[in-house]
Amino acid sequence: MATQQGIQYLIDNKGKKRSAVINLDIYGALWEDIHDLLIIESRKKEPRVKWVDVKKRFRQGKSNNGKI
Repeated sequence: MATQQGIQYLIDNKGKKRSAVINLDIYGALWEDIHDLLIIESRKKEPRVKWVDVKKRFRQGKSNNGKI
């Protein structure tokens, strides 16, 4: 398997990759994208608000717990 500079894999006792350590000097911008994707994934089950309702609340100056 090819290795990539700036990435180290942590392998379990069965030889499977379980974690990765990335050099942020090389891949810092990539880490920001990964972090954003993790946040998106963690919020998938949150209740959704229709865009029409968000605009209506915004126009009325009302918020939901300090959030529009």
